[in-house]
Amino acid sequence: MTLTTPKIAFIGAGSVVFTQGLLADLFAFPELKGAHIALHDIDAERLATAQGAARHIADRLTGASGTTPRITAHAERRAALEGADFVINIVQVGMRASTRTDFDIPAGYGVRQTIADTLGVGGIFRALRTFPLLKSLGEDIAEVCPDAWLLNYTNPMAMNVQYLTRATGLTRVVGLCHSVYWTIRDLSDLLGVPHEEVTYRAAGVNHQAWVLRLEHQGSDLYPRLDALVAENPELRRRVRVDMYRRLGYYPTETSEHSSEYVPWYLHHDSEIERLRLPVGAYLGIVDENIAEYERTRDALACGAPLTVEGTMEYAPQIIHSITTGTPRTVYGNVPNHGLIDNLPSAGTVEVPCLVDALGVQPTRVGSLPAQCAALNRGYLSMNELVVRAALEDDPRSIRQAAMADPATAAALPVERIWDLCDDMVRAHADLLQPSLRTTLGH
Repeated sequence: MTLTTPKIAFIGAGSVVFTQGLLADLFAFPELKGAHIALHDIDAERLATAQGAARHIADRLTGASGTTPRITAHAERRAALEGADFVINIVQVGMRASTRTDFDIPAGYGVRQTIADTLGVGGIFRALRTFPLLKSLGEDIAEVCPDAWLLNYTNPMAMNVQYLTRATGLTRVVGLCHSVYWTIRDLSDLLGVPHEEVTYRAAGVNHQAWVLRLEHQGSDLYPRLDALVAENPELRRRVRVDMYRRLGYYPTETSEHSSEYVPWYLHHDSEIERLRLPVGAYLGIVDENIAEYERTRDALACGAPLTVEGTMEYAPQIIHSITTGTPRTVYGNVPNHGLIDNLPSAGTVEVPCLVDALGVQPTRVGSLPAQCAALNRGYLSMNELVVRAALEDDPRSIRQAAMADPATAAALPVERIWDLCDDMVRAHADLLQPSLRTTLGH
């Protein structure tokens, strides 16, 4: 690797808003201002918009330094990957149309979802239509940039990382999510403690990890959080706070996400009202992302300035640490392999990782609290079935995954679960590997 000029390939760069945030973070590091940014997307308009936005950000954030990045755009993926040191995957297969299908068909069966990108019927089929892309991407990386680090942001995170490592054999793979970071920021604000003075440790699975330690100047902050929750009834009207009160450890993802991974909330009208759950919320987020992309495209077309803001994402921090040797800790999603004793070894877990010139080095956590591990094991068991469906060309495993999913099982009897999976297979058939396009009935 060339330490001063790493090549960073963005796969799915047409996710322009996210690409902009990552680039703003990258160029905030003086050592990375001379990087080669290689953008790839299959949508020509989005690729051109991403390239224009990247140049705008580079000019604004690096121009005065006298060092500017090289920015290239590639319709062909292998050209973007050739010689890359880092690959950032932000692809969303199927885009808005598939996401709407993930909501609309289950809703017709009475299955409620809020985000539908991690577990549940939405998570299952988001994974299954992403796996073919991941396999071909992994094969390309193995051929044209075998030493690159693959930094994956595409959900469902845990399933995608598990499939990638098992289907392709790549070992330099880490899944990245900002949920732990922003959970600690939000808790710090709630408790009135400067974030930079808080020490913490979290572990579990993506979108369902647990804050195991939360301290300020050596003092446990959980008693202060307990007091705030006890005195504020509005705080208790959130799923993650409700789960914290009952499990004893604060979950690291929003209430909207957290509600989908357990059977207790979305199936009950009273709980939706009590906990203010926005069913179907992600559809609005998708629409806003598209609107923001269109605003960026139109601003570039008329020469209007773009707002450039950093996002504090982990990928730029990892790239900086590996290229410069600067040590730091991030949270990564990696194969378990003994990191958390009471979770399946084949599953993907979210743990603290040391990053320096040697790469991303996960930290062994030991055992989680039993009640937390119990939920995580159910999550990982469902993931295993989805990954098995793809690896073994087994359409029955898709239905078994849906049966094992807590929120789906709470809403439907098994015959309806199989019918729902058949309808989802029909709707997404063109994006699934051929062996999984079979409908089975019940």
